[in-house]
Amino acid sequence: MLRLEVTGDALLHSRFALSPAFELASLLRALSGRSESRLPLRWSARLSPEFQRLRRETGLDAVLALQTDRFGAELIAPPPSGLGHSWEDDLSAMLSTSPVQARHEAERCIATGVVRDPRVIAVLRSDDLIGSVVRAMDQAWRSLLAPDWDQLRAVCERDVVYRVGQLGQSGWATVLDGLHGDLIWKDNGVSVPNAAPATVTLGGDGLLLIPSVFIGPGVAAHLDGSWPKTLIYPARGTAALWGVHDTPGGEALEALMGRSRARLLAALETPASTTQLAKSLDMAVGAVGDHLTVLRRAGLLRRARSGRSVLYNRTALGDSLLRAQEDL
Repeated sequence: MLRLEVTGDALLHSRFALSPAFELASLLRALSGRSESRLPLRWSARLSPEFQRLRRETGLDAVLALQTDRFGAELIAPPPSGLGHSWEDDLSAMLSTSPVQARHEAERCIATGVVRDPRVIAVLRSDDLIGSVVRAMDQAWRSLLAPDWDQLRAVCERDVVYRVGQLGQSGWATVLDGLHGDLIWKDNGVSVPNAAPATVTLGGDGLLLIPSVFIGPGVAAHLDGSWPKTLIYPARGTAALWGVHDTPGGEALEALMGRSRARLLAALETPASTTQLAKSLDMAVGAVGDHLTVLRRAGLLRRARSGRSVLYNRTALGDSLLRAQEDL
């Protein structure tokens, strides 16, 4: 069990960030079958042909080799700067990686014995290691993730808005205890039961929290290198992003009310505005507004004003309907 102990004012320096590079690395692992996370069939079917083409024609297998079950090279996932962190920021950081550090990370992965393909080892030991890896990552980004990034980013940003609201109401203990079922806040510390055994004291950098669409089903901890102490956890709303059809009982719910309304109902586990829902589900604002009106009139949603925004969330009847579908 990993335990992150909080001392002094460590939580005052804790913050949220988004990491496009980590999301890409996680997506690549899921597509390769090397991750516990499984993509919905529709996403996998759409992305797998291009993923296989990139493996044949680029250095993508070297990128995959730089990730093991216990280690991820900073060359392919540099620490993010904050919520505004972009893919261009990641590219700049990757290209600035010290050749000495890159070689050390590559040799660490080779030493595990998992990397056996001579062509991959040749890339990992080449003088153009950084260039080969960054070019492959950039091509993968543009082909596999960039077309969906605005939508995925909106899901993660909405998660952060929810957590910040929790922080203002109840403090860090509630936020950390509610990030994931695997995390336990107790005695001024966070325990991660399924992580490698260790006790780590949070220093002046605090804790970095990163919501992710592709991590899961558990959480990940990053404690090495120049990263601050980091927890990466599944963003709320990911299930609705994948589509209700891919969840237990989802087909029946879609047949009952239509795919768009079923997705909106599933997405409203936490309050959201029309604009937030449209961005995170990649739907037109006008269409979202029309569907929300129907769901509200049916008693499945309520709405309330928060500042200048009108937020919607599920009623007890809406919650019961979703739970009943999951039991089918």
